[in-house]
Amino acid sequence: MKRRESLTHNLYQKLINEEDARACKAIDEAACREVPGNFMLTLFSQFLTQLGDAVSNPKIVLPWIMESIAAPLYLLGLLVPIRESGSMLPQLVIASYVRRMPVRKTVWVVGSVLQALATLGIALVAWQLEGTVAGWSIIALLTLFSLSRGLCSVASKDVIGKTIPKKQRGRLSGWSSSAAGLITLSLGALLLINGGQAFSPEHYGLLLAGAGTLWLIAALVYMQVKEFPGETSGGVNGFTEALKRLDILRTDKPFRRFVITRALMLCSALTAPYYVVLAQQHLGSPTYLLGLFILASGTAGLLSGPFWGQFADVSSRQVLIVSALLTSLLGFAVFTVDRLAQEWLSIAWVLPLVYFILSVAHHGVRIGRKTYVIDLAEGNKRTDYVSVSNTVIGFILLLMGLIGALSGFLQLSGIILLLSCLCLGGAALALTLPETE
Repeated sequence: MKRRESLTHNLYQKLINEEDARACKAIDEAACREVPGNFMLTLFSQFLTQLGDAVSNPKIVLPWIMESIAAPLYLLGLLVPIRESGSMLPQLVIASYVRRMPVRKTVWVVGSVLQALATLGIALVAWQLEGTVAGWSIIALLTLFSLSRGLCSVASKDVIGKTIPKKQRGRLSGWSSSAAGLITLSLGALLLINGGQAFSPEHYGLLLAGAGTLWLIAALVYMQVKEFPGETSGGVNGFTEALKRLDILRTDKPFRRFVITRALMLCSALTAPYYVVLAQQHLGSPTYLLGLFILASGTAGLLSGPFWGQFADVSSRQVLIVSALLTSLLGFAVFTVDRLAQEWLSIAWVLPLVYFILSVAHHGVRIGRKTYVIDLAEGNKRTDYVSVSNTVIGFILLLMGLIGALSGFLQLSGIILLLSCLCLGGAALALTLPETE
């Protein structure tokens, strides 16, 4: 036991790489003693879930599976909105129950198990069914997955706020993202080596079964986190009380500005499918192209995660500004090339490279906004911030998803340009956010 604790502590020290790594800012003394073990347990569980997310990517992998089992094309447009907004919309109500729990890691464990069951169900559908029945079954299971993800989202930020000190939370997300990116590279390499041969439904079923198993293991790991009882004040029940909590958008100016900034920066996620479709228009749909995009995504997580994480511990506000600017400039560049030198987009590596840069920027937006909202508040106020912002963003995400309907009037590069302009507005607004570090 002592040897394992010593190994955990040494690894923790290497990852944090600071003389004052044990300086526990914003957590109590009892939790401070458990920081090394909790840091490593949380890191490993986040790594497993992020790897599962990469394997079942709704922007790349799930659409390919839907096509391989002959699911209706009109269902493809539902994948990303359901995956993202379904986990956000119920959080305002969920938070009312979470607030009454002095120890909240159990909520995360339950959410992870439900995500595992939903993913295993999608694997079974991909293996055994096809056509309309298979398509709607995947949509239903994806809805369950997304709602379960909402449980984890509400609980995780609050548990991290109680167990991990400030100045270390950004690196926690950064290292887990980097490790997941490293493993994802092997999947991309496998598809790249497979070349022009397509995966069978059985292969996709096995792939998703592996992803589901990752969430089960993550739940077992997270159960070992030593979380001390926290505040339970305000843990009332009911949808009415949940709606009242929206009032903080009116009364809390820094939080309101953060929510608007985050909404404008949704383009870092929303533009991703359009880059993939743009590549398919120019290059077709060979398996190696899927491999290149997965390699781009994995490499971005591997290389950028630690950088953004450490940067976020210095200033999560500046991370938001820089990553949003990078997303915007990339969109402007692709629009210009599509208009003036379209033949460049027919080069096999160009758009996967563009996707790599976009993924780097998206990791910055994601790590920056997670670190910012955790550091912006303390105690139960943090739970309110997370639940309110995620619920509002869920509604906005559904509305912004309607931008895809403009494809009948605009070319794909035009939609990318429009979203990039919104992201530029988010970068400008982030300049007015207060520092939290």
